[in-house]
Amino acid sequence: MVKSFQGVRKVVEKELQLLTVRDYMSTNLTTFHPEQTIEEVVKVLLSKNISGGPVLNDYGDLVGVISEGDCLKEIVKGKYTNSPTDCGKVRDHMVHEVITITPDVNVIDAARMFLEMRVRRFPVVKDGKVIGQISQRDVMRAVQCLQSETW
Repeated sequence: MVKSFQGVRKVVEKELQLLTVRDYMSTNLTTFHPEQTIEEVVKVLLSKNISGGPVLNDYGDLVGVISEGDCLKEIVKGKYTNSPTDCGKVRDHMVHEVITITPDVNVIDAARMFLEMRVRRFPVVKDGKVIGQISQRDVMRAVQCLQSETW
């Protein structure tokens, strides 16, 4: 006869990890103004090693998003018109219809949104104001921190 000396096992329920956008969003944002030139935006994107950011008006309201792709389109257009330094204003090239996300959204839901909407970043808005931004890279960083058996 074999006896077990393990005793009574205690069943421990693992706590589900609820990681929200708030936990992984960037809050120290580089923002742009609709009246800035594309040339200025390109300099900022390169110097800060970022791929885009929210565009805010004089009142701090979100009015668009500008990205590397938006800038490249204008640079290529300038090449054809032989005016690569006269690149226009942010207001003329930004995305005007911005899809935002709230800080309480789960990061896995945010990942699904990235895949479905094919965007690279979401401004995070609370009470009508931009409080941060979450990118695809931020979501990947969050998922890397998850314990595999609790998500």
